Amino acid sequence: MTNKKIVVVGGGTGNHTTLTGLRSRECDVTAIVAMTDSGGSSGRLREEMGHLPPGDLRRCLMALASDSAESNLMRQLFDYRFSTGDGLNGHSFGNLLLAALTEVTGDTITAIDEAARILGIGGTVLPVTLTRSTLRARLVDRSELIGESAIDLRNEKLDVAIDYIHLDPKAYVYPPVLDAIAEADAIVLGPGDIYTSVLPNLLVEDVAQSINDSDAIKVHVCNLMTKPNESDGFRSSDFLALLMEYLGTSQPLDFLLVNNTPIPRRLLERYAAEGQHPVAADDSASLTMVGRIVERPLLAPGVFIRHSPAALAQAIMDLVDSSDRARKEPLPAPLVFDCDDFGDTFVPEATMTVGSANADGD
Repeated sequence: MTNKKIVVVGGGTGNHTTLTGLRSRECDVTAIVAMTDSGGSSGRLREEMGHLPPGDLRRCLMALASDSAESNLMRQLFDYRFSTGDGLNGHSFGNLLLAALTEVTGDTITAIDEAARILGIGGTVLPVTLTRSTLRARLVDRSELIGESAIDLRNEKLDVAIDYIHLDPKAYVYPPVLDAIAEADAIVLGPGDIYTSVLPNLLVEDVAQSINDSDAIKVHVCNLMTKPNESDGFRSSDFLALLMEYLGTSQPLDFLLVNNTPIPRRLLERYAAEGQHPVAADDSASLTMVGRIVERPLLAPGVFIRHSPAALAQAIMDLVDSSDRARKEPLPAPLVFDCDDFGDTFVPEATMTVGSANADGD
């Protein structure tokens, strides 16, 4: 049986979480990675060497690394960050290695391929573009934030909402990205910071249209928590509305995947002190933009509010398998049927309400 092809679109911690879980599943996974990071080690290498920012590529490569002893050591090295040293302080070893590989091999793609070989990754990592472009956010007062880090770590006009984001200059898609999308059985959007990790991919020329044209199921993994100055007060429908807007479509996505594990009060209080709150799943509004809302226990145990990679991967694979069976054996709507893999009852039309849930900012 041919493995299902799953494309994960995003960047940062969100992509890392999803890819870590899918790595051990029987699927062919491709990470499509935003290339707008402008802060920290990535930003310094981008400015000083003129390279594409390596940070999100590094995280995805680490997430897909094999479990062999050699790969585990390399994963630790890729994640090692220097804390001293003139010029080295703050740099990640993996970012420096990718920068060195780019210099030695002459291009970013060969550098990624060589790093993938060193780590023994199971899957494919693709930059969404090879264009060096800057992410800009226009605020509702018509002022602008220039650069991903300025948006991500905003320290001015904190009470002014983002109106829209755009790339300057226009970015052109790396062609294998379109091939991966066209061949996908499932396209996963999120989790992750909506304006700085997920949506920047959709700003690249032809990416949104190729997702709209794809026959793959489209899954949005809703964040567990809001993010200050970016998604304050957001509900699940707000994230879906932005995805629809930047995809340029009125066609609903197929699935909204949300967490239904209660978040411990002590974690909620700690995050609230930082201005972060659970994302409420407002089902009636969300169901105008998505076919089905699926709840799962997706919260990882620990001191941070994060998705569980294993639980998230299982939920995604269940959606893919269930959709595959539904395509082979179509059921007449509005017949209600039970899906053993899900443990939920589904209505094939976009009329199913699963109830409220909490979602996150991986």
